[in-house]
Formats: sequence, C-alpha cells, structure tokens
Amino acid sequence: MFLESQVSPYTGRRVLVLGAAGFIGRWVARAFSNYQAHLSLVVHDYARALKIFERYAIKGTPIQADLSDTEIVRNLIKTIRPDITFNLAGYGIDRTEQNEKTAYQINAHLILTLCQALCSSSSSSWRGQTLIHAGSALEYGSIGGNLAEDSIPHPTTLYGRSKLAGTQMLLQCCQAYGVRGISARLFTVYGPGEHESRLSPTLIHGAKTTEPINLTKGNQKRDFTYVEDVAEGLLRLGLVPTEFGKVVNLATGQLTSVRSFVETAASILNISSERLNFGVLPPLDGEMHHAPVSIVKLIQVTQWMPKTTIEQGIYKTIAFLEQS
Repeated sequence: MFLESQVSPYTGRRVLVLGAAGFIGRWVARAFSNYQAHLSLVVHDYARALKIFERYAIKGTPIQADLSDTEIVRNLIKTIRPDITFNLAGYGIDRTEQNEKTAYQINAHLILTLCQALCSSSSSSWRGQTLIHAGSALEYGSIGGNLAEDSIPHPTTLYGRSKLAGTQMLLQCCQAYGVRGISARLFTVYGPGEHESRLSPTLIHGAKTTEPINLTKGNQKRDFTYVEDVAEGLLRLGLVPTEFGKVVNLATGQLTSVRSFVETAASILNISSERLNFGVLPPLDGEMHHAPVSIVKLIQVTQWMPKTTIEQGIYKTIAFLEQS
C-alpha cells in the first residue's frame, strides 16, 4: 500500500465510504484504517458489517443507511460534511439482482443526490477529489478495441447500462455543481471478500473437495486486478487535484485468459488438471471481448499502476483467508 508520505493528505480528513461492507468497500475501509482519517462507513446491514469489519481489521464509525432514500443521503452528507466520499455501493453485480428501478436508483440517481449535497458541504481546504465513484468495465459492453476512456460504450446488461448512467450523471453533475469527481472503471477484481459464486472462490472451495470443477472453455480474456491494488488505486485517485468529472480505467493493462487464471490457481491450490472440466458451462451473458485495457490515463494522473501479479494475488488471497 501507500508510503506514509504519500497518504499524509488524508490525515485528519473526514472520509465517507458508501458500501463499506462490500467487496471493494471493505478493502478501501481497511486501507484507510491505517491512517489517521475520520472514517464514516455506510452499510446496509449493521450486524453483518460489524463482523466483516472485525475480520478485516477495519476501524471507523459504522452507519446503517438506505442509500435509495434521497433524504437519508442528504442528511448523511449534511451531518458528516466529508472532505471526500467514496461511492462503492452498487446493485446488480450479483446476477440475481435484476430490479431495473433499484439498479438505476442506486447506480445512477444516487450520484445526483450526492453531488447536490456535496457541492455545499465540502471543505475549501481540501485539494483532492470530492467524489470517487466505482464504475464498471461492463459500461463498455460489446465494443472492441483497447477500451480507452473516450470510447463510445455500448452496454448490453442492466448492470452495465445503469452503471454507465451513473458515470454520465457524474460527468454532468461535476460540471453543473462544481464537484471534483472521478469515475474509476473497474474490471475483473479478485481477492478475499469476493462473492462465493465467482471464479476465485469457486476454485478455493474446490481445493477442499475431490469433486470435478465445472468451468467454461476459458478462452475469454480478462484484466484480472487484485482487490488491494484496486483499493490503493482508488485512494490515489482521491488525491488527484482539479479533475472535474473524469473517467479513469483502474486495471493492470494486461489480459489473461480465464483458463490461464484457473490453471495458475489450480497449481497453487494443488488441484489436479483432471478435475478441471473446461467447456462444461456455457459462456456468461454479456461476456466482453476486447484488446488490453488502456491505463494511460491512470498512469498520467497517479504516476502509478497495479503491480500484483495473478500468482501473487492468489497467494495473498489464500494467506488472508487462512489467517482470518
């Protein structure tokens, strides 16, 4: 993570994390827990969040709140008056979440409420970003190429469409309300805390059994980014000055096939190749096919890029799960 000299701007600052008990949120909160910031952690389920915060050594003030309620969000901002807000709440990454109204409320309309509230509450002494919003690679959808931030997106899923609406809302609101904000588009993030149905947890669970592990062919290529690197990238983006409504890809810039990821993990987990049933499962809906992701802008604004290799990330994931 950060060197102390690099994070000193956060010392004593009021930091608000929305979705703090989620996969990305808990790692951002964990990163901040080592620094002397005033950390407010908004969660959906207070009791569940307390268990997560204990497991991940997260220090801060948990707040249970319904982020679909506009008045609750406005009052949160008015009360906390954060210097910087990390919006890591989202609806639809779990494929069972398919309510269109809820998707647009949480993934898009929440941005408008945040920007309207933040424009009158932010500190004049804070020189970093006011709002860091977690976007998604699925905003790009079916287009090809290297997915540079100025590409014209064509999302094909409810999650992708609603997240794109959120990014567009951010760009409009930053200009309209003078809020400094960045939408960080995340790609295939893996590591401790992932939903159990995803690839990495499936393999880790499979290592504890002798059953065959059913998989797709694995030919699709993804930009696998370790979750701790994503958290560091979000914190670094938070320190970028004078950016009003920008989109930045937060990824490694390198593509790896799903099959290669599985084989690397299987080797580390001592899963025999005979148990890997490639091609049994059909491809997922909305699967993306593209060139390596452009991270030119990420490097330009942060002078940094994710460094954790897939092998290192898998070892770190296993070590964390074994000790927690």
